[in-house]
Amino acid sequence: MSELIVVGGGLAGCEAAWQAAERGVRVQLYEMRPGVQTGAHQTAGLAELVCSNSLGSKLPDRATGLLQTETLRLGSLLLKIAQECAVPAGGALAVDRQLFSKTVTETITSHPNITLVRKELHQIPDGVSVIASGPLTSAALAASIGEWTGEQQLFFFDAIAPIVSYESIDMTIAYRGSRYDRGDLDAGDYINCPMTEQEYAEFIQALANAEQIELHDFEKMIETGVRAGVERYFEGCLPIEILLSRGQDSLAFGPLRPVGLIDPRNGRRPYAVVQLRQDNLAGTLYNMVGFQTNLKFAEQRRVFRLIPGLQQAEFSRYGQMHRNTFIFSPTILRPNLQTENRLGLFFAGQITGVEGYVGNIATGLLAGLNAARFLHGEELIVLPPTTMLGALCHYITHASAQDFQPMKANFGILPPLPEPIPRGKRERAAAYSRRALNDIEDLASRIFFIIENQHKN
Repeated sequence: MSELIVVGGGLAGCEAAWQAAERGVRVQLYEMRPGVQTGAHQTAGLAELVCSNSLGSKLPDRATGLLQTETLRLGSLLLKIAQECAVPAGGALAVDRQLFSKTVTETITSHPNITLVRKELHQIPDGVSVIASGPLTSAALAASIGEWTGEQQLFFFDAIAPIVSYESIDMTIAYRGSRYDRGDLDAGDYINCPMTEQEYAEFIQALANAEQIELHDFEKMIETGVRAGVERYFEGCLPIEILLSRGQDSLAFGPLRPVGLIDPRNGRRPYAVVQLRQDNLAGTLYNMVGFQTNLKFAEQRRVFRLIPGLQQAEFSRYGQMHRNTFIFSPTILRPNLQTENRLGLFFAGQITGVEGYVGNIATGLLAGLNAARFLHGEELIVLPPTTMLGALCHYITHASAQDFQPMKANFGILPPLPEPIPRGKRERAAAYSRRALNDIEDLASRIFFIIENQHKN
Protein backbone atom coordinates (compact mmCIF):
# COMPACT_ATOMS: atom_id res chain seq x y z
CA MET A 1 0.00 0.00 0.00
CA SER A 2 1.25 3.51 -0.84
CA GLU A 3 2.31 5.70 2.10
CA LEU A 4 1.95 9.43 2.76
CA ILE A 5 3.18 11.65 5.57
CA VAL A 6 0.97 14.60 6.54
CA VAL A 7 2.45 17.18 8.90
CA GLY A 8 -0.06 19.06 11.03
CA GLY A 9 -3.31 18.02 12.66
CA GLY A 10 -5.22 21.20 11.89
CA LEU A 11 -7.99 21.71 9.38
CA ALA A 12 -5.86 21.29 6.26
CA GLY A 13 -3.86 18.36 7.60
CA CYS A 14 -6.89 16.39 8.77
CA GLU A 15 -8.72 16.93 5.49
CA ALA A 16 -5.62 15.97 3.48
CA ALA A 17 -5.09 12.82 5.55
CA TRP A 18 -8.72 11.76 5.14
CA GLN A 19 -8.83 12.35 1.39
CA ALA A 20 -5.68 10.28 0.83
CA ALA A 21 -6.75 7.53 3.23
CA GLU A 22 -10.13 7.24 1.50
CA ARG A 23 -8.24 6.56 -1.73
CA GLY A 24 -6.34 3.60 -0.32
CA VAL A 25 -3.21 5.43 0.89
CA ARG A 26 -1.74 4.60 4.28
CA VAL A 27 -1.23 7.94 6.08
CA GLN A 28 0.95 8.93 8.99
CA LEU A 29 -0.48 12.15 10.42
CA TYR A 30 2.01 14.05 12.62
CA GLU A 31 0.75 16.49 15.26
CA MET A 32 3.18 17.96 17.80
CA ARG A 33 0.55 18.91 20.39
CA PRO A 34 0.27 18.33 23.33
CA GLY A 35 4.00 17.64 23.66
CA VAL A 36 4.81 20.97 22.00
CA GLN A 37 2.23 23.75 22.29
CA THR A 38 1.84 26.74 20.00
CA GLY A 39 0.88 29.53 22.39
CA ALA A 40 -2.50 29.92 20.68
CA HIS A 41 -4.00 26.44 20.90
CA GLN A 42 -5.53 25.32 24.19
CA THR A 43 -6.14 21.60 23.69
CA ALA A 44 -4.55 18.52 22.15
CA GLY A 45 -7.53 17.96 19.86
CA LEU A 46 -7.21 17.80 16.10
CA ALA A 47 -8.72 20.62 14.03
CA GLU A 48 -8.91 22.99 17.00
CA LEU A 49 -10.36 26.33 15.91
CA VAL A 50 -8.31 29.16 17.40
CA CYS A 51 -9.41 32.56 16.15
CA SER A 52 -13.18 32.16 15.78
CA ASN A 53 -15.88 29.52 15.65
CA SER A 54 -17.34 30.85 12.40
CA LEU A 55 -16.56 29.38 8.99
CA GLY A 56 -18.19 32.34 7.29
CA SER A 57 -21.35 32.74 5.24
CA LYS A 58 -22.99 29.56 4.01
CA LEU A 59 -24.97 31.37 1.31
CA PRO A 60 -23.83 30.26 -2.15
CA ASP A 61 -23.86 33.82 -3.51
CA ARG A 62 -21.27 34.86 -0.89
CA ALA A 63 -17.60 34.15 -1.51
CA THR A 64 -17.09 31.90 1.52
CA GLY A 65 -20.43 30.24 0.93
CA LEU A 66 -19.42 29.45 -2.63
CA LEU A 67 -16.15 27.94 -1.40
CA GLN A 68 -18.08 25.86 1.13
CA THR A 69 -20.44 24.61 -1.57
CA GLU A 70 -17.57 23.71 -3.88
CA THR A 71 -15.64 21.94 -1.14
CA LEU A 72 -18.65 19.95 -0.01
CA ARG A 73 -19.28 18.90 -3.59
CA LEU A 74 -15.74 17.59 -3.75
CA GLY A 75 -16.36 15.37 -0.73
CA SER A 76 -15.01 17.33 2.25
CA LEU A 77 -15.05 15.47 5.55
CA LEU A 78 -14.47 18.48 7.78
CA LEU A 79 -17.22 20.63 6.28
CA LYS A 80 -19.65 17.74 6.68
CA ILE A 81 -18.65 17.51 10.36
CA ALA A 82 -18.95 21.30 10.69
CA GLN A 83 -22.57 21.09 9.53
CA GLU A 84 -23.23 18.39 12.12
CA CYS A 85 -21.68 20.55 14.88
CA ALA A 86 -23.29 23.83 13.81
CA VAL A 87 -24.58 26.41 16.28
CA PRO A 88 -27.04 29.19 15.41
CA ALA A 89 -25.28 31.95 13.43
CA GLY A 90 -27.85 33.20 10.93
CA GLY A 91 -26.53 32.98 7.40
CA ALA A 92 -23.11 31.84 8.62
CA LEU A 93 -21.77 28.39 9.43
CA ALA A 94 -20.48 28.46 12.99
CA VAL A 95 -19.65 25.45 15.13
CA ASP A 96 -19.31 24.31 18.69
CA ARG A 97 -15.51 24.32 18.85
CA GLN A 98 -15.11 21.49 21.34
CA LEU A 99 -17.63 19.21 19.66
CA PHE A 100 -16.16 19.90 16.24
CA SER A 101 -12.60 19.09 17.34
CA LYS A 102 -13.74 16.03 19.27
CA THR A 103 -15.69 14.67 16.29
CA VAL A 104 -12.82 15.29 13.85
CA THR A 105 -10.34 13.65 16.24
CA GLU A 106 -12.52 10.57 16.69
CA THR A 107 -13.20 10.26 12.95
CA ILE A 108 -9.57 10.64 11.93
CA THR A 109 -8.14 8.30 14.58
CA SER A 110 -10.71 5.60 13.80
CA HIS A 111 -9.84 5.46 10.09
CA PRO A 112 -8.01 2.17 9.37
CA ASN A 113 -5.57 3.86 6.96
CA ILE A 114 -4.57 6.74 9.28
CA THR A 115 -2.03 6.56 12.11
CA LEU A 116 -1.84 9.62 14.34
CA VAL A 117 1.72 10.29 15.55
CA ARG A 118 2.06 12.75 18.44
CA LYS A 119 5.53 14.02 17.64
CA GLU A 120 7.21 17.22 16.44
CA LEU A 121 9.01 16.92 13.13
CA HIS A 122 12.10 19.11 12.95
CA GLN A 123 12.69 18.69 9.22
CA ILE A 124 10.71 18.24 6.04
CA PRO A 125 10.18 14.47 5.92
CA ASP A 126 11.48 12.24 3.16
CA GLY A 127 9.01 10.54 0.87
CA VAL A 128 5.69 11.82 -0.43
CA SER A 129 4.43 14.39 2.07
CA VAL A 130 1.91 17.14 2.67
CA ILE A 131 3.09 20.01 4.86
CA ALA A 132 0.03 21.46 6.56
CA SER A 133 1.69 22.65 9.75
CA GLY A 134 -0.17 25.93 9.69
CA PRO A 135 0.81 29.49 10.53
CA LEU A 136 2.13 28.38 13.93
CA THR A 137 4.71 26.00 12.49
CA SER A 138 7.37 25.16 15.05
CA ALA A 139 10.64 27.05 14.86
CA ALA A 140 12.65 23.97 13.90
CA LEU A 141 10.37 22.92 11.05
CA ALA A 142 10.04 26.53 9.86
CA ALA A 143 13.83 26.74 9.69
CA SER A 144 13.94 23.51 7.69
CA ILE A 145 11.31 24.83 5.28
CA GLY A 146 13.20 28.11 4.93
CA GLU A 147 16.44 26.29 4.23
CA TRP A 148 14.80 24.06 1.64
CA THR A 149 12.93 26.81 -0.19
CA GLY A 150 15.89 29.15 -0.32
CA GLU A 151 13.40 31.95 0.30
CA GLN A 152 13.22 34.08 3.40
CA GLN A 153 10.06 33.40 5.33
CA LEU A 154 7.24 35.94 5.33
CA PHE A 155 5.55 36.76 8.59
CA PHE A 156 2.44 38.59 9.66
CA PHE A 157 0.76 39.12 13.00
CA ASP A 158 -2.61 37.52 13.66
CA ALA A 159 -4.96 38.03 16.59
CA ILE A 160 -7.87 36.28 18.26
CA ALA A 161 -10.95 37.78 19.90
CA PRO A 162 -12.18 37.38 23.50
CA ILE A 163 -15.03 35.09 24.52
CA VAL A 164 -17.47 36.02 27.29
CA SER A 165 -19.96 33.93 29.24
CA TYR A 166 -23.62 34.38 28.37
CA GLU A 167 -24.73 34.65 32.00
CA SER A 168 -22.49 37.71 32.47
CA ILE A 169 -24.18 39.66 29.63
CA ASP A 170 -26.76 42.20 30.77
CA MET A 171 -29.75 41.35 28.57
CA THR A 172 -31.71 44.32 29.86
CA ILE A 173 -29.33 46.39 27.72
CA ALA A 174 -28.13 43.94 25.07
CA TYR A 175 -30.67 42.38 22.72
CA ARG A 176 -30.92 39.58 20.20
CA GLY A 177 -31.25 40.42 16.55
CA SER A 178 -29.56 40.25 13.17
CA ARG A 179 -29.02 42.90 10.56
CA TYR A 180 -32.20 43.99 8.79
CA ASP A 181 -34.23 41.48 10.84
CA ARG A 182 -34.14 38.85 8.11
CA GLY A 183 -36.46 36.51 9.94
CA ASP A 184 -35.77 32.79 10.03
CA LEU A 185 -32.48 33.20 8.17
CA ASP A 186 -30.88 34.81 11.19
CA ALA A 187 -33.49 34.30 13.91
CA GLY A 188 -31.76 36.62 16.37
CA ASP A 189 -28.62 34.52 16.47
CA TYR A 190 -26.45 37.48 17.50
CA ILE A 191 -26.50 39.45 20.74
CA ASN A 192 -26.10 43.18 20.19
CA CYS A 193 -24.64 45.71 22.60
CA PRO A 194 -25.82 49.16 21.45
CA MET A 195 -23.81 52.35 21.97
CA THR A 196 -24.79 55.99 21.94
CA GLU A 197 -22.39 58.48 20.38
CA GLN A 198 -21.18 59.48 23.86
CA GLU A 199 -20.67 55.85 24.92
CA TYR A 200 -18.76 55.16 21.70
CA ALA A 201 -16.53 58.21 22.29
CA GLU A 202 -15.71 57.09 25.83
CA PHE A 203 -15.00 53.55 24.65
CA ILE A 204 -12.59 54.51 21.85
CA GLN A 205 -10.81 56.98 24.15
CA ALA A 206 -10.17 54.19 26.65
CA LEU A 207 -9.17 51.82 23.87
CA ALA A 208 -6.73 54.32 22.40
CA ASN A 209 -4.97 54.72 25.76
CA ALA A 210 -4.97 51.05 26.78
CA GLU A 211 -1.71 49.17 27.27
CA GLN A 212 -0.79 46.49 24.79
CA ILE A 213 1.22 43.32 25.33
CA GLU A 214 4.77 44.00 24.19
CA LEU A 215 5.87 41.80 21.33
CA HIS A 216 9.10 39.87 21.60
CA ASP A 217 12.04 41.52 19.91
CA PHE A 218 12.18 38.89 17.17
CA GLU A 219 8.52 39.61 16.40
CA LYS A 220 8.87 43.38 16.19
CA MET A 221 10.93 43.52 13.02
CA ILE A 222 9.81 41.53 10.03
CA GLU A 223 12.18 40.89 7.16
CA THR A 224 10.21 40.09 4.03
CA GLY A 225 12.79 40.69 1.34
CA VAL A 226 10.42 43.41 0.12
CA ARG A 227 10.14 45.70 3.11
CA ALA A 228 12.35 45.47 6.17
CA GLY A 229 11.66 46.57 9.73
CA VAL A 230 7.92 47.03 9.35
CA GLU A 231 5.21 45.63 11.56
CA ARG A 232 2.91 43.66 9.26
CA TYR A 233 -0.65 42.69 10.00
CA PHE A 234 -3.11 40.61 8.02
CA GLU A 235 -5.77 43.05 6.83
CA GLY A 236 -8.56 40.54 7.28
CA CYS A 237 -7.88 40.09 11.01
CA LEU A 238 -6.64 43.45 12.29
CA PRO A 239 -6.38 43.98 16.06
CA ILE A 240 -9.11 46.40 17.04
CA GLU A 241 -6.61 48.87 18.49
CA ILE A 242 -4.70 48.93 15.18
CA LEU A 243 -7.94 49.53 13.31
CA LEU A 244 -8.74 52.42 15.66
CA SER A 245 -5.37 54.01 14.90
CA ARG A 246 -6.63 54.59 11.35
CA GLY A 247 -9.29 57.00 12.53
CA GLN A 248 -11.83 57.56 15.32
CA ASP A 249 -14.73 56.44 13.14
CA SER A 250 -12.95 53.36 11.78
CA LEU A 251 -14.72 51.08 14.26
CA ALA A 252 -18.16 52.64 13.77
CA PHE A 253 -17.77 52.01 10.04
CA GLY A 254 -16.08 48.63 10.60
CA PRO A 255 -16.84 45.88 13.14
CA LEU A 256 -19.12 48.18 15.19
CA ARG A 257 -21.21 49.40 12.25
CA PRO A 258 -24.87 49.61 13.31
CA VAL A 259 -26.53 49.27 9.89
CA GLY A 260 -29.63 47.10 9.93
CA LEU A 261 -29.74 46.86 13.74
CA ILE A 262 -32.57 48.60 15.59
CA ASP A 263 -32.48 49.00 19.38
CA PRO A 264 -35.85 47.63 20.60
CA ARG A 265 -35.72 49.92 23.63
CA ASN A 266 -36.21 53.04 21.55
CA GLY A 267 -36.88 51.84 18.00
CA ARG A 268 -33.82 53.67 16.64
CA ARG A 269 -30.52 52.62 15.13
CA PRO A 270 -27.66 52.94 17.65
CA TYR A 271 -24.57 54.97 16.89
CA ALA A 272 -22.47 51.79 17.12
CA VAL A 273 -23.08 48.13 17.99
CA VAL A 274 -20.83 45.42 19.38
CA GLN A 275 -22.07 42.03 18.19
CA LEU A 276 -21.60 38.76 20.06
CA ARG A 277 -21.84 35.43 18.24
CA GLN A 278 -22.72 32.13 19.93
CA ASP A 279 -19.57 30.04 20.39
CA ASN A 280 -20.87 26.66 21.61
CA LEU A 281 -23.99 24.52 21.25
CA ALA A 282 -24.99 25.03 24.86
CA GLY A 283 -25.17 28.78 24.25
CA THR A 284 -23.07 29.52 27.34
CA LEU A 285 -20.22 31.26 25.50
CA TYR A 286 -20.23 34.20 23.07
CA ASN A 287 -17.43 35.49 20.83
CA MET A 288 -16.88 39.26 20.52
CA VAL A 289 -17.15 39.69 16.75
CA GLY A 290 -14.29 41.70 15.24
CA PHE A 291 -12.54 42.23 18.59
CA GLN A 292 -9.19 40.66 17.81
CA THR A 293 -6.77 42.37 20.15
CA ASN A 294 -3.31 42.52 21.70
CA LEU A 295 -4.32 44.46 24.81
CA LYS A 296 -3.08 43.28 28.19
CA PHE A 297 -5.64 41.03 29.85
CA ALA A 298 -6.37 43.52 32.66
CA GLU A 299 -6.89 46.21 30.03
CA GLN A 300 -9.32 44.00 28.13
CA ARG A 301 -11.39 43.64 31.28
CA ARG A 302 -11.30 47.39 31.95
CA VAL A 303 -11.93 48.64 28.41
CA PHE A 304 -14.38 46.03 27.13
CA ARG A 305 -16.51 46.36 30.27
CA LEU A 306 -17.24 49.91 29.13
CA ILE A 307 -19.41 48.37 26.40
CA PRO A 308 -23.11 48.61 27.35
CA GLY A 309 -24.33 45.19 28.37
CA LEU A 310 -20.83 43.94 29.17
CA GLN A 311 -20.23 45.91 32.37
CA GLN A 312 -20.00 42.64 34.34
CA ALA A 313 -18.58 40.51 31.53
CA GLU A 314 -16.70 37.37 32.55
CA PHE A 315 -14.03 36.33 30.04
CA SER A 316 -13.58 32.63 29.37
CA ARG A 317 -10.79 33.52 26.93
CA TYR A 318 -8.93 36.76 26.38
CA GLY A 319 -7.87 38.03 23.01
CA GLN A 320 -4.22 37.74 22.09
CA MET A 321 -1.83 38.18 19.19
CA HIS A 322 0.63 35.72 17.74
CA ARG A 323 3.04 35.56 14.85
CA ASN A 324 1.99 33.52 11.84
CA THR A 325 4.26 32.12 9.18
CA PHE A 326 3.62 31.47 5.52
CA ILE A 327 5.79 30.58 2.55
CA PHE A 328 6.27 32.62 -0.60
CA SER A 329 4.05 30.36 -2.66
CA PRO A 330 4.43 32.12 -6.06
CA THR A 331 7.97 30.75 -6.41
CA ILE A 332 7.44 27.50 -4.52
CA LEU A 333 4.07 26.00 -5.47
CA ARG A 334 2.14 24.95 -8.54
CA PRO A 335 -1.64 25.53 -8.65
CA ASN A 336 -2.11 21.84 -7.80
CA LEU A 337 -0.25 22.58 -4.49
CA GLN A 338 2.73 20.47 -5.56
CA THR A 339 6.15 22.08 -5.06
CA GLU A 340 8.18 23.05 -8.09
CA ASN A 341 11.46 21.49 -6.96
CA ARG A 342 10.24 18.28 -5.35
CA LEU A 343 7.27 16.68 -7.04
CA GLY A 344 6.38 14.42 -4.11
CA LEU A 345 6.02 17.36 -1.71
CA PHE A 346 2.80 19.32 -1.28
CA PHE A 347 1.77 22.23 0.93
CA ALA A 348 -1.73 23.03 2.17
CA GLY A 349 -3.55 25.37 4.51
CA GLN A 350 -2.64 28.73 5.90
CA ILE A 351 1.09 28.23 5.49
CA THR A 352 0.52 28.58 1.72
CA GLY A 353 -1.06 32.02 2.05
CA VAL A 354 -4.68 30.90 1.86
CA GLU A 355 -6.60 32.53 4.69
CA GLY A 356 -9.78 31.41 6.43
CA TYR A 357 -11.00 28.12 7.87
CA VAL A 358 -12.79 27.00 4.72
CA GLY A 359 -9.77 27.88 2.56
CA ASN A 360 -7.62 25.73 4.81
CA ILE A 361 -10.00 22.80 4.56
CA ALA A 362 -10.34 23.19 0.79
CA THR A 363 -6.60 23.31 0.11
CA GLY A 364 -6.12 20.34 2.42
CA LEU A 365 -8.65 18.45 0.32
CA LEU A 366 -6.86 19.31 -2.92
CA ALA A 367 -3.39 18.52 -1.55
CA GLY A 368 -4.51 15.18 -0.08
CA LEU A 369 -6.30 14.25 -3.27
CA ASN A 370 -3.33 15.16 -5.44
CA ALA A 371 -0.84 13.43 -3.14
CA ALA A 372 -2.89 10.24 -3.47
CA ARG A 373 -3.07 10.64 -7.25
CA PHE A 374 0.70 11.21 -7.34
CA LEU A 375 1.27 7.97 -5.43
CA HIS A 376 -1.09 6.13 -7.78
CA GLY A 377 0.64 7.53 -10.86
CA GLU A 378 -2.41 9.53 -11.92
CA GLU A 379 -2.60 13.00 -13.43
CA LEU A 380 -2.80 15.74 -10.82
CA ILE A 381 -5.80 18.05 -10.72
CA VAL A 382 -5.74 21.79 -11.25
CA LEU A 383 -9.09 23.38 -10.50
CA PRO A 384 -10.47 25.93 -12.99
CA PRO A 385 -9.76 29.54 -11.92
CA THR A 386 -13.48 30.22 -12.42
CA THR A 387 -14.08 28.25 -9.21
CA MET A 388 -13.32 29.88 -5.86
CA LEU A 389 -10.85 27.19 -4.83
CA GLY A 390 -9.19 27.28 -8.21
CA ALA A 391 -8.95 31.08 -8.01
CA LEU A 392 -7.38 30.93 -4.53
CA CYS A 393 -4.79 28.41 -5.70
CA HIS A 394 -4.09 30.54 -8.77
CA TYR A 395 -3.69 33.67 -6.64
CA ILE A 396 -1.18 32.23 -4.18
CA THR A 397 0.92 30.77 -7.00
CA HIS A 398 0.86 33.85 -9.24
CA ALA A 399 0.82 36.88 -6.91
CA SER A 400 3.59 39.48 -7.09
CA ALA A 401 6.27 39.76 -4.43
CA GLN A 402 5.35 43.38 -3.67
CA ASP A 403 1.85 42.71 -2.35
CA PHE A 404 1.67 39.01 -1.53
CA GLN A 405 -0.16 38.41 1.73
CA PRO A 406 -2.76 35.87 2.89
CA MET A 407 -5.91 35.88 0.77
CA LYS A 408 -9.44 34.94 1.77
CA ALA A 409 -12.13 33.82 -0.62
CA ASN A 410 -13.54 36.82 -2.47
CA PHE A 411 -15.14 37.45 -5.85
CA GLY A 412 -12.38 39.87 -6.80
CA ILE A 413 -9.95 37.04 -7.54
CA LEU A 414 -12.29 35.34 -10.04
CA PRO A 415 -11.84 36.03 -13.76
CA PRO A 416 -14.43 38.43 -15.23
CA LEU A 417 -17.74 37.12 -16.45
CA PRO A 418 -17.96 36.79 -20.25
CA GLU A 419 -20.78 39.32 -20.27
CA PRO A 420 -21.22 42.11 -17.71
CA ILE A 421 -24.17 41.91 -15.34
CA PRO A 422 -25.96 45.27 -15.45
CA ARG A 423 -27.62 44.91 -12.07
CA GLY A 424 -26.27 45.11 -8.53
CA LYS A 425 -23.54 43.47 -6.47
CA ARG A 426 -25.63 40.49 -5.38
CA GLU A 427 -26.69 39.69 -8.94
CA ARG A 428 -23.05 39.70 -10.05
CA ALA A 429 -22.10 37.46 -7.13
CA ALA A 430 -24.90 35.05 -8.03
CA ALA A 431 -23.65 34.93 -11.64
CA TYR A 432 -20.09 34.20 -10.48
CA SER A 433 -21.45 31.45 -8.25
CA ARG A 434 -23.52 29.84 -10.99
CA ARG A 435 -20.49 29.69 -13.29
CA ALA A 436 -18.26 28.30 -10.53
CA LEU A 437 -20.72 25.61 -9.50
CA ASN A 438 -21.28 24.56 -13.10
CA ASP A 439 -17.53 24.15 -13.52
CA ILE A 440 -17.04 22.33 -10.21
CA GLU A 441 -19.95 20.03 -11.03
CA ASP A 442 -18.46 19.18 -14.38
CA LEU A 443 -15.11 18.43 -12.76
CA ALA A 444 -16.65 16.43 -9.91
CA SER A 445 -18.74 14.36 -12.28
CA ARG A 446 -15.71 13.44 -14.35
CA ILE A 447 -13.01 12.98 -11.72
CA PHE A 448 -14.38 12.67 -8.20
CA PHE A 449 -16.64 10.09 -6.68
CA ILE A 450 -20.16 11.49 -6.32
CA ILE A 451 -21.61 11.93 -2.83
CA GLU A 452 -25.32 12.56 -3.22
CA ASN A 453 -25.91 13.92 0.28
CA GLN A 454 -23.28 16.59 -0.20
CA HIS A 455 -24.63 17.40 -3.64
CA LYS A 456 -27.99 18.22 -2.01
CA ASN A 457 -26.26 20.65 0.34
